[in-house]
Amino acid sequence: MLVRRAAALTALTVCLTGGVTACGKAKQPRAGAQPTATAAAEPSASAPASPAAPATTPPAAAAAAGIPTITYTRAASGFPADPDQSSTVPLTEALHPTAKLAAYDAPGGNARAYLTPEISGVQLVMPIVARQAGWVAVLLPTINRSVGWLPGGGWSTVPLRDQLVVRRGAFTLTWVRDGVAQQTWTVTVGAAATQTPLGRTFVLGRSTLPSKVYAGLDVLALGAVPDDKGAVAEGLQDAHTGIHAWYRNEFGFRRSNGCVRMPPAAQKVLLDSVPSGTSVVVLP
Repeated sequence: MLVRRAAALTALTVCLTGGVTACGKAKQPRAGAQPTATAAAEPSASAPASPAAPATTPPAAAAAAGIPTITYTRAASGFPADPDQSSTVPLTEALHPTAKLAAYDAPGGNARAYLTPEISGVQLVMPIVARQAGWVAVLLPTINRSVGWLPGGGWSTVPLRDQLVVRRGAFTLTWVRDGVAQQTWTVTVGAAATQTPLGRTFVLGRSTLPSKVYAGLDVLALGAVPDDKGAVAEGLQDAHTGIHAWYRNEFGFRRSNGCVRMPPAAQKVLLDSVPSGTSVVVLP
């Protein structure tokens, strides 16, 4: 599943709308739509952002003019690879830009791109993966398995409790909360030519798709994009991978355009439980 446009932040999650996906074409969300809380979805899943601590080192030099802004369809180059892209250690804190910020390739290094508080109208929440001398590293949207470094200031933090672990070879998705596995489901993953991208990413938001094949449930759009853009249809080359329900009871296969297909009951659990910024790791 790959989503290209976004709008309408809700209290617990984001609705990404109006774009072509690898699964279909998104439609506008219900006004004010948000997941229904369950016993498992405790209040901290939507805890308010906390102010960032002041930088402990001098702020970085002014960002270079002309660097790109990362969007839903536009990536950037020059960022380092995620050093722990296969780690299943839960990430417990995320970062939300409160202003347009330059992301750097290293603490005190070169500015490579801008990050904005929203992407196509959706609030951007990125898991924090490292800290160093007043700088923080976050997983980036639209650039697979890469991190960007931000100096202190211009952002707030959001606590994370959940994690999703996909094992392609075992055809499973496990929902983890507070470091403890809650449920595991059998899923279908990307076909050999359009494999579900490996590594760490995160839940960017959710989208409503019109086709009945999604069992009438929203899709969780991820920060990851196709690894091989030439393997998907031209209209899907700048779309994002996602997790969605499937109308048939056919799971445990390599069959999708890169998305993760879930049983409808399992998708309902995820929609009720995991907010934007939740970390996702895809393993071989």
